[in-house]
Amino acid sequence: MSSVPKRRRGLVALAAAVTATAATAGVMVLTNPGRDASADGHKPKGPPTTTEITRTDLVQSKTVDGRLDYAQRRAVKSPVEGTITKAAQPGKTVSLGQRLYERDARPVVLLYGPTPMFRAMKAGTRGPDVLQLERNLRDLGFGSALYVDVRYDEATKAAVKAWQKSLGVTANGEIGRGDVVFQRGPVRVVSADAALADTIGPDKAVLTVASTQPVVRASLDEADRALAANGTKVEITMPGGGTRRGKVSGVAAPEDSDSAGGGATGSGGSPEDGIDVEITLDDGAKPREEDRQGTLSVKFVSESRKDVLTVPVEAVVALREGGYGLELVQGARTRMVAVETGLTADGRIEVSGSGLAEGMKVGAAEQ
Repeated sequence: MSSVPKRRRGLVALAAAVTATAATAGVMVLTNPGRDASADGHKPKGPPTTTEITRTDLVQSKTVDGRLDYAQRRAVKSPVEGTITKAAQPGKTVSLGQRLYERDARPVVLLYGPTPMFRAMKAGTRGPDVLQLERNLRDLGFGSALYVDVRYDEATKAAVKAWQKSLGVTANGEIGRGDVVFQRGPVRVVSADAALADTIGPDKAVLTVASTQPVVRASLDEADRALAANGTKVEITMPGGGTRRGKVSGVAAPEDSDSAGGGATGSGGSPEDGIDVEITLDDGAKPREEDRQGTLSVKFVSESRKDVLTVPVEAVVALREGGYGLELVQGARTRMVAVETGLTADGRIEVSGSGLAEGMKVGAAEQ
């Protein structure tokens, strides 16, 4: 066995050409697995270094910086031109029937529904937007005489007038295109993109909103796109201490996008910009205030193996007859045993085979 160290060193370069699951190791080529090192009558000589087989969990992962945010960030525009007479308030949570901002001294009110405000509504109008308007009027307490359907009739007009009076605006019983904004639920104002006295219209964002659901936002390289798949598990180290778990819930719209669309887009940025992802926390609890002030460490877990036998990758050797092996060290004797290899992570590789056990000593290539 006197030639073993030399052969280990000489075959380390072979590792780069072998697959990631089996041959990121330094390698040596040996024949006759199971042969006793002293069988040729010479005094046995063990490997230059040894290590132990350990039982542990292996996790393939990538860690990037992240920060706390809110889900489904999107821009809100005004479908009609006007002047901002009261700007939006960043950080404020706006709920059903509350004002987002004011245009021309008229409140622009948040209502709930999936259909965007695409037209004015008045008596005679029919459609799904009318249905969701009537549902909102009912939920706001102005629909006692309403039959909630797709028709804007005289009862709808009366309910709208009563609602308009409560807002302190002209009660004409009609809904103008710029009077309300439909969103799926309460929103958090991320930023006021139009300031007091700014002129607004269809081409400019008035404010940016997000849902009230806290998420972690992080960026991945284009080469790591597979980690952006929905459901990828994530471990998050918080600035204030402690670890939270979550899952990728979508590819997020770029922060500087002026798109009025909502939330996850499925496309992300260009390859040069990387991919922005949103991560939903498993427990759904609101983060602590101290966690909002710093950078989070976000670990994306691509694959994991629990409670497996592992060795350093440099302990695995390539056998001349094919496959891989470990050089078991038992006192003054060594012998080569064939093994199956699996996942590699953090410099260790999963191994399995007959007779392998935690704590056994094996040879390792010189570093």
